Amino acid sequence: MTAGQIAGLIAAIAFLLLVIFIGLFLMKVSRTISEVNHTIKTMTSNVDVIAKQTDKIMSTSNDLVKDVDEKLNIVTPVFQAAADLGESVSSLNSATQNLTKRVKDTGKKGVSAGLAGKFGKGAWNMYRNRHNSKNTTK
Repeated sequence: MTAGQIAGLIAAIAFLLLVIFIGLFLMKVSRTISEVNHTIKTMTSNVDVIAKQTDKIMSTSNDLVKDVDEKLNIVTPVFQAAADLGESVSSLNSATQNLTKRVKDTGKKGVSAGLAGKFGKGAWNMYRNRHNSKNTTK
């Protein structure tokens, strides 16, 4: 064998090894791409299921929001009436306090008038007794 043939043989073996390694690499890449495709299909089907469930949830949520809004519109007048009642009770309370104060003030004046009346009655009785005693001594 000549040097040229040995060099050709080495080049052929090197080329064969290169082809084998490239083949193995391409097989691994092919398997990886196959797994990626399978994963993408699975994810796509899962996303579709999630999207359908999300649509159902959104529809149910919209129905619930409408229902709550309608019920809130029904209940709002009740709260308004309760607020009006509270204001009325507050006004009644103020009026009662004012009336109570007036009655107390009138009661104090009445007590003063009653004391003055008793004093006056006592003074009149003393005057009459004195006047009668002067008339009987004459």
